Amino acid sequence: MGVEVDVVLAAKNVVGESAVWDEREHALCWVDIVGKSIHRLRPNSGKHEKWNFHDLVTSIGLRKDGGAIVGLRKSIALWDFGGQLRAIAEVESELPRNRLNEGVVGPDGAFWVGTMQDNIGLDGTPQAITAKTGRLYRYAGGELSSVSDDHFGITNTLIWTEDGRLITADTEDNTIYSYALDNKSWSLHDRRTILSGFSRGLPDGSCVDAEGFIWNCRVAGGGCVVRFTPSGIIDRIVDLPCSWPTSCAFGGPGLETLFVTSARFTMTDAYLAENPYEGSVFGIRAGVCGLPANRFGQ
Repeated sequence: MGVEVDVVLAAKNVVGESAVWDEREHALCWVDIVGKSIHRLRPNSGKHEKWNFHDLVTSIGLRKDGGAIVGLRKSIALWDFGGQLRAIAEVESELPRNRLNEGVVGPDGAFWVGTMQDNIGLDGTPQAITAKTGRLYRYAGGELSSVSDDHFGITNTLIWTEDGRLITADTEDNTIYSYALDNKSWSLHDRRTILSGFSRGLPDGSCVDAEGFIWNCRVAGGGCVVRFTPSGIIDRIVDLPCSWPTSCAFGGPGLETLFVTSARFTMTDAYLAENPYEGSVFGIRAGVCGLPANRFGQ
């Protein structure tokens, strides 16, 4: 099935991530991790806003009261668009070499977040990952709790299926997992591998559509998004005019457009001169609709 792919914004993000559609504002929100910024785009008008910060901004979710919840390098903060960050939780202070990565608001109204060994230096240059020190956490009611003893190289993707399982990925292992979720303790168990060794790139961020299928961005040279069932059966692959797609979210009227962020981290100036759309935001008319974003707050 052919689909239409457009360049929505030539953002030139270093590491665009954490796409989420704000249906109240009719706007797409995302972060540039290495660019230390939060972005908001209203596709109808083309209005693009950008807010800069002093350190990494690793993820963003929407709040029920209209603001945002934000993952930073080592903490979680509340933020009102255009305002000041208000830190509410420190994460893994005992592991100074770790940082936050993926962060998504779940259907329970909690902020679910993963960590990893920090691969970004203070000057924004890449650092090698030498150990699997990433973990998964849940923040709700003023408390941060670990949800699994499993360790990850790079935590990515947080998706909840219709039957109550959580889908997550370890980018380093090129593997996507499905966990059963205990609705009382919120702990994860019964880990199953549903997609591993897919030949195009590595798994980064994902979203789910109204038919229950998962869309996963294939970073690190994958140049596509792949749609598959919660059991890991691939339905289709959509090619993109970039090599490092990073995260995706359905938005726009009727949630009919799949927006995709991308990265240009580690790419040379010569390469970027020949591939100008790296780091852009794309729009895919995929023929299916998405679901509204969850909002933080019980």
